[in-house]
Amino acid sequence: MRIKFLKDNQLVINKSDLKKLELAELYLNDKYHRITLEKSAKEVKKEPLRFEVINFILEKLDRKTTYLEIGVRNPADNFDKINASIKYSVDPGYENEENNVDFKLTSDEFFEKLKSGNILNPEIKFDVVFIDGLHLADQVEKDITNSLNYLKEDGFIVMHDCNPPTEFHAAENYYYRLSPSGGYWNGTTWKAFFNTRKRTDIYSCCIDTDWGVGIISKKINLGPSTNVHNPYFEYYVMEKYRKESLNLVTFENFKTLVSK
Repeated sequence: MRIKFLKDNQLVINKSDLKKLELAELYLNDKYHRITLEKSAKEVKKEPLRFEVINFILEKLDRKTTYLEIGVRNPADNFDKINASIKYSVDPGYENEENNVDFKLTSDEFFEKLKSGNILNPEIKFDVVFIDGLHLADQVEKDITNSLNYLKEDGFIVMHDCNPPTEFHAAENYYYRLSPSGGYWNGTTWKAFFNTRKRTDIYSCCIDTDWGVGIISKKINLGPSTNVHNPYFEYYVMEKYRKESLNLVTFENFKTLVSK
């Protein structure tokens, strides 16, 4: 942008640059932009964080536990903070060149190798599986299905990014950075979680913290399945019936549910 100063500090901007300034002001003052920024700021302040929820569950199980994390990126963010007896991590390393994980694989590859007996023991069962891999509904649903196959009967699946605060956070394209959501991105994880919420053979809820911490249990009644009619997974329908769609609960609610 070319800005010229004449004598007496008179500012002169050409028409092209003036248009750019007007567009920038329009963008920053747009209501969607402002609301999204406000909701992002509110969300990052919520507690507890996902590792604290996971550690609560592991402690509640009161035994030697086996933990699996799908989608690690930076182990210091979550994996290193987990208090389990045995821990395994899975990540193909697309976002971290060092990728200091146990299995440098996609989750599909990991479960296929596990099933065929090429890694670990195909009879292994996990106390907690944390799903935080590729945040697109189709892949998340595969991760849920595979995780259930290797979950102990009283174990838990924990999921991140199940409660996107706006439709901009729930976009499919991670790389679009002009979005009002900026660097905050939850993808379409909520769709896979909502689809799971329709099932009556398992229980699920979403803790309203840290972008939505989804919980799935085979055994513990976390609440009824959803009857929200949203066959095309429209965000505005989820927004209107957010609590019923996700079975949104506080962390205190969740602790009560698992303590019954």
